[in-house]
Amino acid sequence: MSKLNGTKLLAKMALGAAFLLMSVAGVHGAEYVSVAKDGVNLRSGPDTKYSVLYELPEGYPLKVISRNGQWLKVSDFENDQGWIFSPLVSTNTHVIVTVNEGNVRSGPGINNEKTGVVVREVLLRKVGEQGDWIQFDHPKLKGWIHRKLVWP
Repeated sequence: MSKLNGTKLLAKMALGAAFLLMSVAGVHGAEYVSVAKDGVNLRSGPDTKYSVLYELPEGYPLKVISRNGQWLKVSDFENDQGWIFSPLVSTNTHVIVTVNEGNVRSGPGINNEKTGVVVREVLLRKVGEQGDWIQFDHPKLKGWIHRKLVWP
């Protein structure tokens, strides 16, 4: 291989690595919010004149897709989309269970005692994290759950 071809190859590899890093940063840089109070409307457009798609409970987590003034276009764990008025959300403090049944542990790891089970669509208030484990608080149960079992 000539020196010029080697330089081109290195440049392409560097460009590819930079693209990969930007892609990963984009995934981790997503903005998530939680519904701030019970009974908040998710609408079909960015105004109260649009129809209500769903009524959301307090703590329901949402991913912000875009903004229009004080309105946020959001999606949920099933990729349902709609608009919510931004004063009705807070920083993301909740996760939602996405599996039919998930084990709750006394600590962050499968070697810790199983203390309970959570089911699909249960909302958990996140109070801590360690590695791939999320510490949560729920009115009926406290503990740790693996990140793969919840969203976001």
